[in-house]
Amino acid sequence: MFSFSAGFPDFTAGRTFQATYKCFSVTMLGDREDVERGGKIIMPPSALDQLTRLNIQYPMLFKLTNKKSNRETHCGVLEFVADEGRIFIPYWMMRNLCVDEGDFIQIDNVSLPVATYAKFQPQSVDFLDITNPKAVLENALRNFACLTQGDVVAIKYNDKEYELCVLESKPGKAVSIIECDMRVDFAPPVGYKEPGRITKPAEQMESANTETDEPDDELIFRPFAGEGNRLDGKRRSAESSSSAVINTEPARRGIPNYNFKRGTITFIRNVRPVTNGNTEEEEAKHFEAFSGQGQTLKSKNRK
Repeated sequence: MFSFSAGFPDFTAGRTFQATYKCFSVTMLGDREDVERGGKIIMPPSALDQLTRLNIQYPMLFKLTNKKSNRETHCGVLEFVADEGRIFIPYWMMRNLCVDEGDFIQIDNVSLPVATYAKFQPQSVDFLDITNPKAVLENALRNFACLTQGDVVAIKYNDKEYELCVLESKPGKAVSIIECDMRVDFAPPVGYKEPGRITKPAEQMESANTETDEPDDELIFRPFAGEGNRLDGKRRSAESSSSAVINTEPARRGIPNYNFKRGTITFIRNVRPVTNGNTEEEEAKHFEAFSGQGQTLKSKNRK
């Protein structure tokens, strides 16, 4: 087993790799979005020298452990170009480990099973705005090497960062996602509420009528049921107010046309009732224009 303390190796017999490095965020290296958007770290060249001498399984996967808080996660390695005694990891990984800049992290070489299933929970309802979330997640996970249950990974899409918590992974709590066929499922986002069923006014009236046989007075339409006001500002007299008749009968509903055929339009016209046994056509025939007696303004001359 190889043990490092602040980057200085201690050679002992064994076939596993174990080291302790100072942890720093990727922002210390400058513009390295390729590291920040993935799940791989940057290690010093001495680590590569020691790993090549060991009979380890490829691809190289590591377990990062914070001894102070007993928090751990798993990752891959992208490059071996860091300064001796230091490693550079993404910021979302530092938050999962609860470490600050310059804290010590223990690294162990591990072998993980290949993933077959993973379930994610978005940490914001904004994730629902993505049209095809599975395709976006698949493209983002190409920069990751492994997943650990309980980790909150960060992916970027359309210049916006989305956080997803790994709720479940199979066949183990930590799995490798390199060249695998993995099924993905999503849990409802944090703070998501299912929309309630909106009741229409017609359904409310029907439910009210079924509960009580008598119609509700508030739902009955009464035309001109308000109080009138005079233009001169005076109060209305008691006689005029008492003479007003309010129609308390409920509004009648129209009679449906049971003979309606689809694709046809029926025009219903109001027909005047027959008066004295004569229809409108018979009354029009007996009508004579200018049949009255004329009047003149001038008086007749007297003889």
